[in-house]
Amino acid sequence: MEVSKIYKRIGFPRLIISILFLIMVILAYILNISMSGIVTDVFTRFGMNAILVLAMVPSIQSGIGINFNLPLGVIFGLIGVLISMELGLTGWASFFAALAIAIPLAGLAGYFYGVMLNRVKGQEMTVGNYMGYSIVSFTCIFWALAPFKNEELIWAMGGKGLRVTLSMESSMGGLLDNAFRMKNYPNWMPKFFVGFLETVPLGLLLTFAVFALLIWVFSRTKRGASMLVAGSSEAFAVSNGINVNKQRILGMVLSTILAAVGIIVYSQSFGFLQLYTAPLYVSLPAAAAILIGGASLGKVKISHVIIGTFLFQGLLVVTLPVINITSEGSMAEIIRIIISNGIILYALTRKEGGA
Repeated sequence: MEVSKIYKRIGFPRLIISILFLIMVILAYILNISMSGIVTDVFTRFGMNAILVLAMVPSIQSGIGINFNLPLGVIFGLIGVLISMELGLTGWASFFAALAIAIPLAGLAGYFYGVMLNRVKGQEMTVGNYMGYSIVSFTCIFWALAPFKNEELIWAMGGKGLRVTLSMESSMGGLLDNAFRMKNYPNWMPKFFVGFLETVPLGLLLTFAVFALLIWVFSRTKRGASMLVAGSSEAFAVSNGINVNKQRILGMVLSTILAAVGIIVYSQSFGFLQLYTAPLYVSLPAAAAILIGGASLGKVKISHVIIGTFLFQGLLVVTLPVINITSEGSMAEIIRIIISNGIILYALTRKEGGA
């Protein structure tokens, strides 16, 4: 295969990020930074963020494009966790209760949001940005007035309104990360496998694998194929009797549900629930990751989610200690902003089909 074909297949953003990631890994090794710690952090960050990135897949496949209104689903995911914490649930009961509450609420919200997007075709990403900011602003008022009574959730002074950051240690904190980790492993278990379980958050990765598999299987069903056709060619879909608007709504429902699930998985791994303006900061990293992975505004695969999330989160994990050691400052945040916003700007301004 010619070099030009390889370059076109990989794409400029992915090539640059891959090279930069490799350089940072080499520098981390030279600087004697713990490589086992980096591996653990990379896979943990991957598992934390992968479902949020996966939420972009249905919206792109249905023809809506990148869903910049991920905060809509995120908010209902937060509500699900808050209610489970308010009820005093812990462990798996808390996790599944949060999912049971968040999924139907997110699905309903995604339906009405999809109906609205059908009325503004061609402006979905712009409208999504405005909607995201508006919804987060509205929920800031809700968080301050929400009638929760659990003392772990509300402000100590006054006893009304939710705190900005809530600890999940007593509910579901680290539940998926530690799902396959034990204090004492059987003697018959190979040492390399024990090391693998100690280093990699297997439960977190398997959770992503389950949802990725569900989306992959759905895309190969009759309903999923209809959604793909509607997203790739509206005229062809209409000529074959496919209701394009319904498929777009379906894509947005799935995207919103995945965003709700994604923030629940993210929060339990992070160990804290972040409210108020925090949901605003999930869309850009997710969009950057899937674009780095090779997705375009009209074509996406599960592999794009995996590659993009790994490169994006891996680069941030390795960059933080390397840059701080070499520059004796906090340049990592600047690098993060350049990567995420720069890749999004490039992707949204390039010609369709370009490298």
